[in-house]
Parts: sequence; structure tokens; C-alpha cells
Amino acid sequence: MRVGVGLPSGVPGVNPQMIFEWAHKADAGPFSSLGVIDRLVYDAYDSLTTLAAIAPVTRRVKLATTIVIGPLQNNALLAKKAATLDAISHGRLVLGLAIGARKEDYEAAGIDYRSRGRRLTEQLSLLRTIWEESHIGPAPASPHGPALLVGGLSDSTYARVARYTDGYVHGGGPPRAFARAADKACSAWLDARRPGKPQLWAQGYFTLGDETTVDAGYQYMRNYYAFTGPFAERIAAGLLTTPQAIAQFIRGYEEAGCDELILFPAVAEVAQIDRLADVLLGLGRTAS
Repeated sequence: MRVGVGLPSGVPGVNPQMIFEWAHKADAGPFSSLGVIDRLVYDAYDSLTTLAAIAPVTRRVKLATTIVIGPLQNNALLAKKAATLDAISHGRLVLGLAIGARKEDYEAAGIDYRSRGRRLTEQLSLLRTIWEESHIGPAPASPHGPALLVGGLSDSTYARVARYTDGYVHGGGPPRAFARAADKACSAWLDARRPGKPQLWAQGYFTLGDETTVDAGYQYMRNYYAFTGPFAERIAAGLLTTPQAIAQFIRGYEEAGCDELILFPAVAEVAQIDRLADVLLGLGRTAS
């Protein structure tokens, strides 16, 4: 299993220069990918714009959206943005899409929240066509476009994975929750008679440091997932705050069959990626 790191672009108040420094460190470190998350009504940088900004200052790591809220994007414009990013990064884009769960994002975009499932299915059916027919340029690095992943936990999600994409991305939680979702994605893939197996990606959140730093991480998690109500506290409790917890989390996901695990910071400070790199190196993991 490969291990990537998320950019701090989703943490409110992050210094823009830190994003570039973080990207440099990730590219030189024991990480296989750089990930971004997506929100509209939140103090966070736009996902695709952020990846486009760091693409020229990285050479090796995959650039992954885990996820972009697909239905908020115009289909043709998303295809063009993704093709552009894939081209300038020499084929390093992994485009993860999902419907998103926050109604306020849809209200701000003027899009009917109830239409999000239908819109995502239509979007997935069109993206490959747009890339392959090349009537909207530029051409992506691959004729078929960047790798496509879909996230979510519904039966419709697994059907979309099997019909339209290269794999599945899990939104977080303990390894056993990932294993259940991955089994459903693989079953749908098999039922659709797709050759091989889907790519299986996942993510988690970490904060390493003293008590004050860890408390800031917990506060971010509660704030980011406040829309879930009381469940936000349970999500926050899953924050990885020690090297031992990170090692156990990595082992659990690896045993569950995950192909790529991205660990996102809950605190925006450069020391976080340095500490995470030390943990991975201590586990004998290097760039792959």
C-alpha cells in the first residue's frame, strides 16, 4: 500500500506560502501522493486551483482530489480543468468525485441539492467522452483522461464505480469500515464484468505534537464535521495523534486491501508533515 499526504489547503487560515513549502517536502519525502479536499462554503482553497498551483513545483507525487464535489461543477468546464491539470502535471492527476453531503454548498452554488446524485451520474458518463473526443482541449496526458475515482457509501456509489470509473475512494473512519465499503465496490465491479479490480483509495486525519497542537486538531475536526451534529465528536475522536496510532491505522488499511491511503493534516503547520515523514520512515516506508 502506498501512503500519501494531504495538503493543508482545507484548514482555515493557512498561509499560502506554506502550501508550496508543504508540496516541496511531500515531493521530496516518503509520500506517493498529495491530496486535497473540497468545500464551497468554508475557509478553504479551491481544490483544482490549488493542485494546478503546486503542479509545476512537484515532479513525482500524484495529485489527487479526494474528493471534488462533482455536481457543483459544470461538466464541460470540469473536463477542461481536469485535462489541463493532467497535462501540466504530466499525467499525475487522480480525479476523485462525489456528491458531497453539505446542503449549504449547493445552496451557495444555486444548484438543487436533491439533484446531486443524478448530476454526478451524468457527469461521470460525459467526462470520458469529452476527453476522448478531444473537442474541448487541451488533450489530457492519457487519451482516456486522468484516473477517475468515486466516493460515497450508497449502493449508487458502488454502481458508479463499476460503470464509469477506475476505482473507489473512502472518506475516512476505521479500517473495518473501509473494508466493508471496498468489498461492496469490488462486488459491483465483478457484477459489471469489469476486468481486473478497482483501485481502492482512502483517507484519514492526523495531528502530531504537544497537547495544545492536538487540541487544535480536534477543534478543526469538530468544526469541519459540525454539519453531522453530535456525530462530529465521534469523527473527531478518530483523529490520529500519536506515531503508534498512525502505524496501527496504516497496518489496518493495508490488511483491508487499500491501495493508497492519504493522511490529511488537521493543523496547518509545516512541522506536521515533517513529523509524519519521520513516522513513515520509522516504519521503513519510502516514496513509491
